[in-house]
Amino acid sequence: MKIGDKIPETLGLDALGHEVKASDFAGKKLVIYFYPKDNTSGCTAEACSLAEGYTALRKAGYEVVGVSRDSAESHRKFAEKHSLPFTLIADTELTLHKAFGVWREKKLYGRVSMGTVRTTFLVDETGNVTDIITKVQTKDSANQILALDKKA
Repeated sequence: MKIGDKIPETLGLDALGHEVKASDFAGKKLVIYFYPKDNTSGCTAEACSLAEGYTALRKAGYEVVGVSRDSAESHRKFAEKHSLPFTLIADTELTLHKAFGVWREKKLYGRVSMGTVRTTFLVDETGNVTDIITKVQTKDSANQILALDKKA
């Protein structure tokens, strides 16, 4: 996925098992953020930053969707534990990860493996990608997005 590309119509299943579609957000801007794993320090910091900034993001016209490989049940518990007010998609088959190009080879301590590359996509009201954040500031993610929005 690159700037200007249209996001897929089917995004996946949320924490309650409901299908989420791009058309559910028609007429709204969208933050789609990919993160490696529920309840890890960086992922929790990012989710909490977005939760704390959710009102400001919505005021700027955004809805927020988080995506990881975790199960719907894991997402449900994660969202409840941290009072997350936005949708989390359980992409257990990696369909969305691959469509957005965030399932890639990673190197950690000399070991190579496949994994989720933390990335945030900003999408306009018509479903087209407008910005891609690859150097996500997990503890300040909402402000990072809002700063980009103000430059637009």
